[in-house]
Amino acid sequence: MTTIIIRKNHEGIYRGFYCMGHAEYAKKRLFGKEPDILCAAISVTVQSTIMALDEMVDEKMQLTQNEETGFIKCDFENSIPQDKTVFLMDFMVFSLQKLSRQYGEQYLQVKIEEV
Repeated sequence: MTTIIIRKNHEGIYRGFYCMGHAEYAKKRLFGKEPDILCAAISVTVQSTIMALDEMVDEKMQLTQNEETGFIKCDFENSIPQDKTVFLMDFMVFSLQKLSRQYGEQYLQVKIEEV
């Protein structure tokens, strides 16, 4: 299962997020003989958001990744994120929540954490 924690402060301002685990959707379906479309969708959503934050918005962030374990941690350094950052994060959260509803929380959980 993939777990994604969206980190916000007490004012609801995004402070970052982290992801861990693998969805393993394909293993449960056809004995692992097909690509894991859910894992691919999660990866595209998260990685595209990170690239957009870095290249289009120039959001200052610290990024930690481990491809083998599926761990990604992204912390925002700005105390007040830019408007585009809020839009991109809202879009990422919306997309991931939609995937979780479509494929099931046994494969993907999206949680909001106050920091």
